[in-house]
Amino acid sequence: MTDTTDILTRLAATIETRKGGNPDESYVAKLFDRGPDYAARKLGEEAVETVVAALAGSDGELVGEAADVIFHLSVLLAARDLSILDALGELARREGLSGIDEKNARSAKGAK
Repeated sequence: MTDTTDILTRLAATIETRKGGNPDESYVAKLFDRGPDYAARKLGEEAVETVVAALAGSDGELVGEAADVIFHLSVLLAARDLSILDALGELARREGLSGIDEKNARSAKGAK
């Protein structure tokens, strides 16, 4: 089995190296070439496919679609000059907080 310890770090680095690449030679470069709006739509498509797999697919289909979501989310974040590592940092910040308390805190900030 492949070592998955740093897969998100390696994925983020690979995506960064594909920015500005040839869209005819790289799917990631093609996504960047089409812009953040296209990357966002692709993420949405993959999210829907993940839900369908969760409801009616096999475990393998669900895992494959979940991987597609993570990949396309990583590309979308990079298209906005962010990284999946930024999202992981946010998860780390939330660690140990009650999900209800954290959500209420975000809602209170938005109400101001």
